[in-house]
Amino acid sequence: MHISTKCSIAVHCLIFISEYGSQKRVTSELLALSTGCNPVTIRSILSALKKDGILSVKSGTGGAALSCPLEDITLYRVCMAVEPDALKKFIGIHAMPSPLCPVGKNIHSVLEMPYSKVRDSLATSLRSVTLKEIVDEYHTIATSRTDLPIQ
Repeated sequence: MHISTKCSIAVHCLIFISEYGSQKRVTSELLALSTGCNPVTIRSILSALKKDGILSVKSGTGGAALSCPLEDITLYRVCMAVEPDALKKFIGIHAMPSPLCPVGKNIHSVLEMPYSKVRDSLATSLRSVTLKEIVDEYHTIATSRTDLPIQ
């Protein structure tokens, strides 16, 4: 009943690539260090983002780069790329209600409409947030932090 962390890991990777991709070769190992995730998980996420056309990834030596402007990448697009059934998983209906119970045998039909409205609302919200906005927020927060070393 939630969206997995794959979406936030993907956003983390995209911010990192946006910030450092022109300066250094961004590999799954480097992104694993930044995210605290296993490189295999990162490669899976990068593969999904590549398949969606968000990233390009060089074969062999590696290195990821954005394939489209930040304004064209929404949270919805990222989430659907890395976890296509995220909205269905966000709010689910228990699988085995009793068919002998009047409530149990009707609960799926009863909840379909309100849950569908919730999923549609979430999708609309996710579509309204771009990676450009997220990167801008990152810049605002990163420049206001006084506990970070000056580079």
